Amino acid sequence: MATPALLDPRQILALDPAGADALLDRLERTVPVRPPLVEFAPPGAREGTVFGDTHGDWRSTIAAAQRFWSAPSAGALVGLGDYIDRPPEDCGEGSVANALLLLQWTAAFPERVLLIQGNHEAHRRIAVVPHGLAEEVDQLWGPEEARYLRLMALLERGPLAATTASGAFLAHGGFPRAVGSDPYPQEFRADDDEVLAEIVWGEPDAGRSRRGVVTPFRESDLDRFLARSGTRLFLRGHDPDLTGRPLYGGRCLTLHTCRLYQRFGGVIAARLPLDRTVARAGDLLLEHLATEGRVYPPVD
Repeated sequence: MATPALLDPRQILALDPAGADALLDRLERTVPVRPPLVEFAPPGAREGTVFGDTHGDWRSTIAAAQRFWSAPSAGALVGLGDYIDRPPEDCGEGSVANALLLLQWTAAFPERVLLIQGNHEAHRRIAVVPHGLAEEVDQLWGPEEARYLRLMALLERGPLAATTASGAFLAHGGFPRAVGSDPYPQEFRADDDEVLAEIVWGEPDAGRSRRGVVTPFRESDLDRFLARSGTRLFLRGHDPDLTGRPLYGGRCLTLHTCRLYQRFGGVIAARLPLDRTVARAGDLLLEHLATEGRVYPPVD
């Protein structure tokens, strides 16, 4: 069966309500439902592109994915969550466009594109502010709550975290810390809000953010988790002030891929080796994207 044509962001934003419903129908049939923890092993891929929070900045999403799209049958692409809310003005209803763009990609390449959930995708379980996705949906297609709920349900199909055979652990914010008594990996329980909070709201004590949802994790917490999980390097998003700054001996690296926060550390994606061991942030190649610092005409 031929892969349906993928709509670009401008085409998504130009859909009428019937077209939006048809796209949601198709995605509900084709977007995979992932377990909470995924072992990400795209066949034949030597490296993958990992991008951080894009927050509706579909221009930066497209820039981050350029390497993947140069050879999609041999590459890989991983998002670290927060694909929605706070879109730049030049992206229009960018949360909607960014989410539907990425969902099309994971439906078309389910073995190669992975959309990890962030705290904004987990809004229906642990509320986040601001959360403007519902308003954007209404602005595009009228006050029909069902479309917003369908889009959120699709984003919730992503995993909470992933590992690679090369030794990386990928999640939006943090990791489970002595929550209950389940051993790894059974501690990744989809129905446990305390575990969810640790993963999507976690923040390191080396950063400035203190959102107050969970206690910040320390280097010793990370050391114990990496040993427990058999991984060596934690790739995360969530905290723009830590963008591109290796922490804890290089075993923790934060990526942000949104122009809204470029003042902190740029608009960054990483090339993660999948065919050899990684142990430190220096084993990755960081890329500052072409969207950084550029001004685009607003979307009509």
